[in-house]
Amino acid sequence: MKYLSLFIFTLFFSAQVKAQNDVDTTTIRVEGVCGMCKERIENAAYIKGVKKATWDKESKMLTIIYNPKKVTLQKIEKSIAAAGHDTANIKATERAYLMVHKCCRYRELETH
Repeated sequence: MKYLSLFIFTLFFSAQVKAQNDVDTTTIRVEGVCGMCKERIENAAYIKGVKKATWDKESKMLTIIYNPKKVTLQKIEKSIAAAGHDTANIKATERAYLMVHKCCRYRELETH
């Protein structure tokens, strides 16, 4: 019984290590100006396959930890653009942009 428990533990631990190796980390530029933008961008980026998304207001860079077997960067960027924020490769539609709060309209305002 002791050996069976050890075998199961080893098998489980090996699976966890393998799962951690299936992720990539990258950064992309995402336009925004405030804390509300940060929340909206991170929520939009957090789709199936994304482990973590953190946007920095000063640098306007979004750091993403994701599983490339489950999601593509293009799909993540499309989700962010649909929430009204331009990314390095995909521009938000005018309609999506106008849906963000007035203080978040980065195309018109200075950072605050």
